[in-house]
Amino acid sequence: MNEKYIPFYELNDGHVLPQIGLGTYQVRGMRGVDQILSAIQLGYRLIDTSTNYDSEGAVGEAIRRSGLPRTEFYVTSKLPGQYHHYDDALKIIEESLLRLGLDYLDLYLIHWPLPKRDNYVEAWTALVEAQKRGLVRSIGVSNFEAVHLDRIIEATGVTPAVNQNEIHPYWIQDELLKDNQSRGIVTEAWSPLGRGSAVLNEPVVIQLANKYHKNAGQIILRWHLQRGVLPIPKSSSLTHQRDNLELWDFELTNDEVTSINNLSKTDGRVDNQDPKVYEEFN
Repeated sequence: MNEKYIPFYELNDGHVLPQIGLGTYQVRGMRGVDQILSAIQLGYRLIDTSTNYDSEGAVGEAIRRSGLPRTEFYVTSKLPGQYHHYDDALKIIEESLLRLGLDYLDLYLIHWPLPKRDNYVEAWTALVEAQKRGLVRSIGVSNFEAVHLDRIIEATGVTPAVNQNEIHPYWIQDELLKDNQSRGIVTEAWSPLGRGSAVLNEPVVIQLANKYHKNAGQIILRWHLQRGVLPIPKSSSLTHQRDNLELWDFELTNDEVTSINNLSKTDGRVDNQDPKVYEEFN
């Protein structure tokens, strides 16, 4: 097995996470098992899934087929909006564990705040209880902004360990990153490469790729790391999976990080999913 060197981020609850993870959105079925297993064999240990992704079964099966101890892995899943009520949340966490075939989750996130429904405080209270029961080791949120964070912290006294947000060079989320850091929250990035956007062809990215003898995706993932962000790229390609782990043998200068920051756009979201108004797809 080809073990890659992957450093860790320390969380505010004493646990740790590898500094890069594998996204499993639309990675399903037996083909999905093979794709996840190939990533595990390359060295991925943080695997990000969700009830809404319908990939929990594939993740669990790949972990079992890997032959590695459960303690090697850091498995994340997420709470759908339809289960934000307290009892429903606890039951769906148990259901996720049954689908995964695991005794506990390493990290569990509220997928979206859904402030129009305004049940995310109740949902967070359920995650706090799930952590106390040992169903999950670390709890966090996804797509939360400062106002949502402060409300759940004030209500429960418990600060999320992680906030997973849309972050890529067209949507750099500088203020949100500072908000997370000031609260001791590790920031994860979904769609860290912009999900098929033109960012991989930006001249500044290509120039840096040529300078460091890397590809455009590696430059952007390195940019995330140097901003203190944990990227969760989804890749079903063995080549891309391997390339995405080759990030710790070079370093961008501060000016180069800034040059990528400057690609940010006022309308840079990939699907215009504004957490203040976004309604989850199911």
